[in-house]
Amino acid sequence: MALRRSFNALGVVCLCVVALSIAVSGRPATFLEDFRVTWADNHVRQLDGGRGIQLVLDQNSGCGFASKRQYLFGKVSMKIKLVPGDSAGTVTAFYMNSDTDTIRDELDFEFLGNRSGQPYTVQTNIYAHGKGDREQRVNLWFDPSADFHTYSISWSHSLIIFAVDDIPIRVYKNNEAKGIPYPKQQPMGVYSTLWEADDWATRGGLEKIDWKKAPFYAYYKDFDIEGCPVPGPANCPSNPNNWWEGPAYRTLNPAQAKNYQWVRANHMIYDYCTDKSRYPQTPKECTADNL
Repeated sequence: MALRRSFNALGVVCLCVVALSIAVSGRPATFLEDFRVTWADNHVRQLDGGRGIQLVLDQNSGCGFASKRQYLFGKVSMKIKLVPGDSAGTVTAFYMNSDTDTIRDELDFEFLGNRSGQPYTVQTNIYAHGKGDREQRVNLWFDPSADFHTYSISWSHSLIIFAVDDIPIRVYKNNEAKGIPYPKQQPMGVYSTLWEADDWATRGGLEKIDWKKAPFYAYYKDFDIEGCPVPGPANCPSNPNNWWEGPAYRTLNPAQAKNYQWVRANHMIYDYCTDKSRYPQTPKECTADNL
C-alpha cells in the first residue's frame, strides 16, 4: 500500500515553520519522528513541542533537513513563503534526491533570491541516471515572499510534473523508448535547505548577498507526501492502482496544458534546450513529446 504523510500548520509562528501532523496512523508527530537534520542543527530549531521547525541562514551557516524515508513514485508538496526583501545570493531549495553518487536521480526546485523589487526566479533541474544539467528558469508571476504558495513534484512511471499552485511549470515525460533516461529505479528522499550561493544564484553571481540583512528566513507549512516508502511493500511502486499512475495523470489535461504553455510563453527566462553555447546539438529529450 502507498503511504501518505500529511503535515499541516497548527498556528501562526513568526519564524520559518514546517508544521507536522500525521494522517495515516492518527498519532501526533514530532519533527524528529519523520525528519532528520542534515546540516547545522543549531540553525534548525524545533517549535511548538517539536511540531514545527525554524530554518535560519546567517553569516555562519545555512541549514537543511531530510525525510527519514525514501519514496519511489508519488507526489510531494509543501507551502512555502520565501525570503522577503533583499534576498540576493540566497537559495531556498525543495527537492528529491536518490542520495547516490555516480548514478544520482534528483528532482529540484531552487528559488533564487533577488534584489528588492525584482522578480523571484525558480530554477528546476532533473537528474536521471546520473545526468543532470537540465536547468530551466521561470520568473514567478507573483511575490512568493508575501504569502504561502504550494509547490509540488508529481512523479509516476509516465510523467514528472513540477507545479506552482497546481500550474505546471515543468514537464518531463518518460521517453525511454527513444533512448532518453528517466528516473524510475531508485527511491528518493525529500529535502529542503536554505543556503548562500551568491557566486551564481542572482544574475549569474553579479549580485552578492548583503549580510547586513541577515538573518534570512523562509517559511514552510502544509507539507505532504503520498508515495511508496522504501523500504516498504515490494509491490507498491509497480501497483497500477496507485492514484498517480491512473490514466488522468499520464498526460496534462487541457487546462493544465493551457497553463503550461502560458508559463512557457510569458515567464520562462532560460531553457537549456535552447542554449546553443552549452548544447550546440539539441539534447534528445528537448525534441521529444513532453506534453
